[in-house]
Amino acid sequence: MPTDQEPPDVIDDERAHMAASRAALAAMRERTKQIGDVAVDAFASEALGKARAARLKALVDDGTTPLFFGRLDQAETAETFHIGRRHILNTRGDPMVVDWRAPIALPFYRATAREPMGVERRRRFGFHNGVLTSYEDEALARGEALGQDSRILTEEIERPRSGPMRDIVATIQPDQDELVRADIHETICVQGAPGTGKTAVGLHRAAYLLYTFRDRLRRGGVLILGPNRAFLSYIGDVLPALGEVDVTQRTVDDLATLLDVRAVDTPEVATLKGDARMAAVLRKAVYAGIKRPVTPLVLEAGGRRRRLDADTMRGLVRDLLHAGARYDTARERLRTHIAEVVRREVEAAGGTPTDADVTRIAGGAEVRAYVDEHWPPVDPAGLLLALWTDPAALAKAAGGVLTDDEQRSLRWTDTPRSARSAPWTRQDAFLADEVADLLDRVPSFGHVILDEAQDLSPMQCRAVGRRCSTGSATLLGDVAQGTTPWATDDWRTTLAHLGKPDGRLEPLTRGYRVPQQVLDFANRLLPSIATGVAPATSVRRGEGSLRVRRAADPFAAAVDAVRDAGEGSVGVIVADASATALAGALTRAGIAHGRLDVDADDLDARVEVVPATLAKGLEYDHVVVVEPAAIVAAEPRGLRRLYVVLTRAVTTLTVVHAEPLPAVLDGAA
Repeated sequence: MPTDQEPPDVIDDERAHMAASRAALAAMRERTKQIGDVAVDAFASEALGKARAARLKALVDDGTTPLFFGRLDQAETAETFHIGRRHILNTRGDPMVVDWRAPIALPFYRATAREPMGVERRRRFGFHNGVLTSYEDEALARGEALGQDSRILTEEIERPRSGPMRDIVATIQPDQDELVRADIHETICVQGAPGTGKTAVGLHRAAYLLYTFRDRLRRGGVLILGPNRAFLSYIGDVLPALGEVDVTQRTVDDLATLLDVRAVDTPEVATLKGDARMAAVLRKAVYAGIKRPVTPLVLEAGGRRRRLDADTMRGLVRDLLHAGARYDTARERLRTHIAEVVRREVEAAGGTPTDADVTRIAGGAEVRAYVDEHWPPVDPAGLLLALWTDPAALAKAAGGVLTDDEQRSLRWTDTPRSARSAPWTRQDAFLADEVADLLDRVPSFGHVILDEAQDLSPMQCRAVGRRCSTGSATLLGDVAQGTTPWATDDWRTTLAHLGKPDGRLEPLTRGYRVPQQVLDFANRLLPSIATGVAPATSVRRGEGSLRVRRAADPFAAAVDAVRDAGEGSVGVIVADASATALAGALTRAGIAHGRLDVDADDLDARVEVVPATLAKGLEYDHVVVVEPAAIVAAEPRGLRRLYVVLTRAVTTLTVVHAEPLPAVLDGAA
């Protein structure tokens, strides 16, 4: 296969095409800048300006990222297409680079020697600092394919990194590509072992859907949900690098913002508040205040007093309860329906009420007071405050749903002065979000990407499901990495809580990032934490990638391991309580470093101190794990946390410890 040793004219020709492509991209950017404000009004002008700004951002060329990474030579037409991160056209409208998401680029990821998909030759390019340095050809039509033997593919996967996550658009594998290009109408749940690229699959799926279904998603949008701020900072540059800037990225906690969280539940209470049964409790509590009318409504209309008897009013309330509308919508409809009954009475008496008259009746003091009495307004915070402080209110809503002991565990011993000063917790916030949706429907996105989905409680899943009630979702996770007390062991149950019971389950078990030697070490934990999960495998052996060192001073040993680390990023992962002490040891040793628990947005440091609870979803070229026993002892599911921590390394994993390792790991190295 052609490599760096091939005749230079091939490399020169491809470099010339790269230069021409950069010039074409610059021209596209200049043409976008010159688009004038031709809108007819201020609103349209502002919209045009925003669209132009977004387009300019998508056309940015930093000069260090190659504009294309592959090429396809078609067998029948002899056409040639360079595959890159975005479409680039010359001034004649001819494609210089084809977007990787376009249908014509599909064979770059899927074609094999057995199924060449009409491709004569597939070419991959190697780069250094944005400069094309090498290439490899696969003559697919002649049955020649490199597969995992591709040197360029391997070098790109193993290329050292620092700072935020990079896209993997040049190295997407066939099993990943099938998930990336799944139809927008389909909800998929990816059970992905460490290093299989499930996070990258989710982000590239978002980019693919935005490209393929742009008009539909322009209305609904795409929401990406991650576990914490550090994770969002880590992935934040991936979609902009692929030309997609109009995506909402949030933590799961950002969904529930109605309460000012200032307290923490015990694990037992947090688990109960996250239980799916709480949805039934809250529904009963919301509708508990509706009263069956037993008195007539008397009001002034059409020049005289009108009397609507109790039977009529009971019928209106009963019909609205059966209609299934949201609580607040039904409240408004009750006022409107009352006004319509009055209109008919006035018309029957020979009057001619106008629509304005009907609106005045619906908004009148008598109607408002009657509706407030029989269909009272509900405030999420006020409702929860009543449940946690009034045993009778909780018993009425939770009777037959929660046991007496469970109800007692939810009640507060002290009554706060107001809902504003109440000691709300994260779990309370999601309960308030559930109440808010009972009152008025939460707007839905066109597609939601949910990462680390295994850690969500049923009530959190319901909150996510509300954000994709009219769209679809991609769930990403690994049940073996579930570290919360309520972490799922069954994706089908999670999909049901999400409101997507028919979602498709897809496993990813072949890893591309974490070396097999590291996985073999971490996989020894699986029988203790997730017996039904198949051990992860890797295409990379990574001999010499694992080092386990026992030392009297693990912090000093960690400093030595950082100094010995090769090129690339270094994550030093430690039990949360020891992060400050470890940072002090690095400072005294003169090693510059960052701290994720201090600044989650600062990912530029080559060496990063990572509290164990923030490690999920992150990757580093070199990982140093300090004192595994302390990580395990810090939380009930400590072994699962350790499994997460041990699988963050791309090149080397060094474990330093003074205390004995967990028994299943001792002697494994």
